[in-house]
Amino acid sequence: MRKNRVAIGRNFSDRRWLLPFFATLLVSFVLFLATLFWHFSPQHNGDSLSIDIMQFIGMDDSYEYSVDFVDKKEEKGLYDLGIEAPRLAYLLTGTKGDGQRMRRTLQAIYHPRNQYALHLDLEASPRERMDLAMYVRSDPVLSEVENVHVIAKANLVTYRGPTMIACTLHAIAILLKERLKWDWFINLSASDYPLMTQDDILHVFSSLPRDLNFIQHSQLTGWKMDQRAKQIIIDPGLYLSKKSDVVVTIVPRELPTFFKLFTGSAWVMLSRNFLEYCIWGWESLPRTILLYYTNFISSPEGYFHTVICNSEGFHNTTINHDLHYIAWDNPPKQHPRTLSIADFDEMVRSHAPFARKFQEDDPALDKIDRELLQRPVGGFTPGEWCGGGRERCSLRGNDSLFQPGPGAERLGRLIKRVSSCEFRKGSCS
Repeated sequence: MRKNRVAIGRNFSDRRWLLPFFATLLVSFVLFLATLFWHFSPQHNGDSLSIDIMQFIGMDDSYEYSVDFVDKKEEKGLYDLGIEAPRLAYLLTGTKGDGQRMRRTLQAIYHPRNQYALHLDLEASPRERMDLAMYVRSDPVLSEVENVHVIAKANLVTYRGPTMIACTLHAIAILLKERLKWDWFINLSASDYPLMTQDDILHVFSSLPRDLNFIQHSQLTGWKMDQRAKQIIIDPGLYLSKKSDVVVTIVPRELPTFFKLFTGSAWVMLSRNFLEYCIWGWESLPRTILLYYTNFISSPEGYFHTVICNSEGFHNTTINHDLHYIAWDNPPKQHPRTLSIADFDEMVRSHAPFARKFQEDDPALDKIDRELLQRPVGGFTPGEWCGGGRERCSLRGNDSLFQPGPGAERLGRLIKRVSSCEFRKGSCS
């Protein structure tokens, strides 16, 4: 028994095992730390937000933004430095009979760098939606680039109801879910049309901070408080498959005290950062306001405006302009005036990149194609990306380089004016 005890004592007193033990422990610890850092590093986490170097370009202490009209050599130098040109995401919406109008507008605003979501609501026939999808699939350029997405599961959209904002949020969620590259979101309808090329727009926005939000807004006051904010509506489109007008209840509601109400244009150009905030909702504010606007008349004219102006992180990023030329009667009626060829000069002088609303195949559209876009009949608006001849655009050039024209100069003057301290004074107040 004594020998056994001595033998056991020798085994534990022998310290030759300590070196490999501590070496193994050190290696295991290093591997654990490496795994931990790999899992939580920004490169591994797909939802992480990175600082975009472009947000500092053209910025000064007065929050005024300058637009530098660089030549192609300087533009190529930015490309070589790895400063990526901006990308836009468009939502193009329409209803019954708008298939051909949407196709024409898509051709006018198309660029390979951008993303496009097309939504024909449930009023449109399945055949019309299928024809639009087949056009996208059969066009050689669109099928090669694969940046046009026809929303197959259509929504019922009620005028003045919250289903309009629901449709917009649905499209944004799809664009975010697919992890597509884009910097700004723009919503257009089939009755909208561009007044300049995508090369003009992308060239100008290459010099702007990527966190700017172009949203025409003002605080809700006056008669709108009683006729919109206090009214409670029910949109049958939320639970029925056939369109009907909203129902207004008799009993009014109290005004909110947690946030201020804002209103403005339904047509916006919003940054990706802000829309991630609205969709992912890491704060309760976007969801709270969305619940409120579920029973709010004309919610597209208030939801984004109220969220951004009540958010500490985004209310200083607003530019109080919707980038549209819209003509109203005097005194203004419920709907804007339909534009015609007589409005052409005023449209150009507005320096806005888009205008609305137009009748289908109005002669004003032909004049815009001919004089502002140089777009051939049935073809895409040409740009630096467009090879294979102006009539075809069958070959793709470098879509990071742009060929700005007079439209870029007009848009540059507009951006300089609306981003000035004087113009921005009182935003979100």
